[in-house]
This record gives sequence, structure tokens and C-alpha cells, in this order.
Amino acid sequence: MRHLLSITDLTVEELDELLSSATDIEQNPEAYAHRMEGKKLATLFFEPSTRTRLSFEAAMWELGGQVLGFAGASSSSASKGESVKDTVRTVSCYADIIAMRHPLEGAPWAAVQSTTVPVINAGDGGHYHPTQTLADLMTLKKEKGRLDHLKIGLCGDLKFGRTVHSLIEALIRYPGNEFVLISPQELRVPAGIINALKEAQAPYREAVSLEEEIGGLDALYMTRIQQERFFSVEEYLRLKDSYILDEEKMRLAPKDMIVMHPLPRVNEIDVKVDADPRACYFKQVMYGKIMRKALILKLMAETELPAKPGPVKITTGRHCKNPRCISSTEQGLEPLFYPVHQIMVQGVPTRIPTRYYCAYCEMEQV
Repeated sequence: MRHLLSITDLTVEELDELLSSATDIEQNPEAYAHRMEGKKLATLFFEPSTRTRLSFEAAMWELGGQVLGFAGASSSSASKGESVKDTVRTVSCYADIIAMRHPLEGAPWAAVQSTTVPVINAGDGGHYHPTQTLADLMTLKKEKGRLDHLKIGLCGDLKFGRTVHSLIEALIRYPGNEFVLISPQELRVPAGIINALKEAQAPYREAVSLEEEIGGLDALYMTRIQQERFFSVEEYLRLKDSYILDEEKMRLAPKDMIVMHPLPRVNEIDVKVDADPRACYFKQVMYGKIMRKALILKLMAETELPAKPGPVKITTGRHCKNPRCISSTEQGLEPLFYPVHQIMVQGVPTRIPTRYYCAYCEMEQV
């Protein structure tokens, strides 16, 4: 069956199909009001969420379906030590589709090993957040009129920012997009995403100053510095105010630039910016619900289809070095890796056969 674990599970054609479906849902909501009657969505949220969980639940209710689930690990058997695989296998007996958020990276990849229903990754640690990317793509399409030939600035926590990782992996498949990666040195985009940019030959550059870059952007994607991803409170406090978008900086931006943010925000966007017509982050919330409707309908229509084949996984006898990876904590979960067949070095494909990516969190292992 089809799952959505990473945005790359969907082809460009499927992304365009979802956008078209979402537009029809937006224009004709009554035509979809009973599509999921008799079906149940389980929302398994092992870490806090407001927008994503309620967006999924609202989407399913508005499609005529029902919802069950939990909104924190403490209210589930995970607090008793139950594994993700066992939780998902159990919930598969009660629901027709699952949306799952987990603080450990790669948790949805563990979940699909035991599920009998489609699984949607609603965010796994600092790894990926594909349904937020669907909201982001609809925002760009509606507000800028296209998904290609855009200059996009991504600002803030680009290391742990799962929404950033998913958005880059989606947009590098559309022609002509250019990326400006604005962050402190400590929160730069991970090597795996940089490799993806290089392999796609997508123009990008890393920068530190928002003020110096904002004047040339079509879209600015702000992110918060995420306290929950830091091991050190001191390091978080040192970096938390690295970037604050205010009215003064907005005066440096093009008149048609849009501002996006996956939310929640803390102080990285001044509330006075909310009144600026270029602020689109609350529109993203509505677009997210509509895109999740389209996704639920798609996956439920394809439950009898075989999953798309992925890269061959190998066992190396080692364990993932990422302490945030699900394979580091989940008992009975075999560590698996993808070989790194090649990376781009100064524009040249170079084979490096002794390096691997963890099959769960995709951290490179040297």
C-alpha cells in the first residue's frame, strides 16, 4: 500500500495532481463531504502539536470520516515502554489510515514495518514533515502562481528544521528554483540535504545575514529556533534570537515577496508583520487542511496498490550514530543502511562506496 513518509514518495506528477485536487476541494467542498464516510483516521502524536494534528482531524471530519488517537506519548502505552511497531500494529486494527508524529527521526519508517494501513508522516524529529510541504507548495502556487523559477530564502533553524528539509527536496524537482540558506553556522542545513541540492544541480548558497539577502527573494521561509531539538539549554539561549523579521527588515524586501512560516512562531516574526499583505503564514494553515484532504483521498484510493520500490537496504553490523534516530532506541529494530553510490564533488559525480546513509533517519555514516 502507499504511505507518505518523505515528500519524495510522491512524483512531481503526483504533487501536481494533489494541487489540482486540492483546488477542486477548495472550490467545491460539498462534493467531498461524504467521501470518507465509514472510515477512521488515527492521529498518533507522540509529541505536542496544534496545527498539524487538528488539521488532519478537521480534514477527516470534513470528508465525512471519523477520528481517534492521542495527543502525547504520556497518554499512550509508549509511556509504559511499548514500541512504535507494536503501537502501530495495534492501531491498524482500529483505523483505516494513520497520521503519526514522533520526536525520534525515522519513526514512521519503523511504523510501516508492522502496519496494515497507510501511514502518513506528520513529522519525525528534525528529519521530515511532508504534509507541511504540501501546504507550502499550495501556498507558493496560490500566492506566486508557480512552483518553478523562484528564489527562496530559508531562514533560521535549517539543521533541525524538518519543514525546510522536506520543502527543499520538493522544490529541487521543479526547474529554475534557487535557494538562499540563511542560518547561524551551528544550524546550517545537514550534509544530506546539501548533497540533494548538488545532485539536482540546484543553485544555492549559504548566508548569515537576512538583511543582505531579503531584497532579492520571491519568498522568505522563516523558522523558529526549536528548543526541543537542543541537548543544551545554554546553546539554545545563545541562538534563539538569531533572526527576527520585523517591519524594518520588511521594508528591504520586494513588494511581491511572500513570507511563510510553518508555525508555531515564538518571536522570529514580529506580530506587526501580520498586517503586511505579504504575510502568508496563516493562509498556509488553511491550505494545509485542504492538501491533507487531498492526500487522505489519494492514499485511501490506492490501498490496493503496491508500494513504490526504494533503494536496496543493507545490514552493515553497525548502529546509527544519530542519538535522535529511532533505531538507536527501538528494541527489535534492525539497523539498516543505504549505500552512498555517489555524490557531486565540484559538479562531478564521484563514487564513495564506503559511506552509508541510515535507512531510518538518513544521517550519513562515515
